[in-house]
Amino acid sequence: MEPFALQRALDNVRATTPLVHSITNYVTVNDCANALLAIGASPIMSDEPADVEDITSICGGLTLNIGTLNERSIEGMFAAGARAGELGHPIVLDPVGAGASALRTRVAGDLLDKLSVSVIRGNMSEVKALAGGAAATRGVDVCPDDAVREGNLAAGAVFARDFAAKTGAIVAITGAIDIVADAERAYAVRNGHPLMGRITGAGCMLSCVCAAFAVANPGATLDAMAAAVAGMGLAGQVAQNRMSGYDGNATFRTYLLDALYNLDGAALEAGARIEELA
Repeated sequence: MEPFALQRALDNVRATTPLVHSITNYVTVNDCANALLAIGASPIMSDEPADVEDITSICGGLTLNIGTLNERSIEGMFAAGARAGELGHPIVLDPVGAGASALRTRVAGDLLDKLSVSVIRGNMSEVKALAGGAAATRGVDVCPDDAVREGNLAAGAVFARDFAAKTGAIVAITGAIDIVADAERAYAVRNGHPLMGRITGAGCMLSCVCAAFAVANPGATLDAMAAAVAGMGLAGQVAQNRMSGYDGNATFRTYLLDALYNLDGAALEAGARIEELA
């Protein structure tokens, strides 16, 4: 990664205020909108099939999150994704809970197969399910056997690079250690805090943030995704450091958004813990 690539990636988001269309789940939609605003982007949400083509047309990027699927949102995702593909807009696919049900797994696979997906962002179990290789799932949580650790990090990087080569998308696998890869390179990102798993929507917010970074950094998507993942993790660390007394996960969520809002490119460059993997 070139010097100051992370700083440029975030500064470009702040400077251009990318408009991101997010078809996301109704559990976290408000947090996703606020995360985009905090990072310097602008959100718009619609899953109505009659509306999504127009909405996507005025945006720069699209996030598709399958966390609360229904027939209307499925139709809307395919319509918005097709329009984004026509316009050359980056599409981020978040396969929430893929492997937990036949519907989720099928829809996630169809979205990947039929649309020009630029980035896949999920936990290891979800991404393995999307790749057809998951042995088990815990709903929207990673299966303990799949969790990325130091001992299986190299194997995880190989999987991520191979899946990136197969799909043509950047693969961002998030967890205790994050992996961000294209077909040639893979990065380990060691920012973050376990409290991020104690609120709803940290991953959903990140997927929307990834879309903003992709829009603002054309031609540098891999480094932009590393910046987005590290930035969210660093914000989690800052949020945890503010915790005291009777503060709990609700306070942490507020502090996380505050940390995203106050994050600048220089702080990201200084605080990111990123290693290129062999």
